[in-house]
Amino acid sequence: MTYLKRLVTGMAVVMIAGFVVLILTLVIRLNQTTSVAPDKITLPDGVTATAYTVGNGWYAIVTEENHILIYDAATGGLRQDITIE
Repeated sequence: MTYLKRLVTGMAVVMIAGFVVLILTLVIRLNQTTSVAPDKITLPDGVTATAYTVGNGWYAIVTEENHILIYDAATGGLRQDITIE
C-alpha cells in the first residue's frame, strides 16, 4: 500500500510540474513582440501592410490596397506586385 501511495504522489508531482512548464512556455511565447514586416523593408508611400509571409528566397507583404508585394530576401528589392481583384 505504501508503494502505491508513493507512486500516485510521484505521478501527481510530475503532472503538476509539467503543467507549470506548459503555462510558462505559453506565457513566454505569447509575450514576445512580433512585427508585421522586418525593419529593412521600405514600403511605397501610402502603403499599409496587413500580412507578411516568408518563402525560400523571398517574402511577401499583403497591403490594405489589395496588392501582394513580393520582395527578394537577399537584396530586399521588389520582385513582383500582384493586384488582387
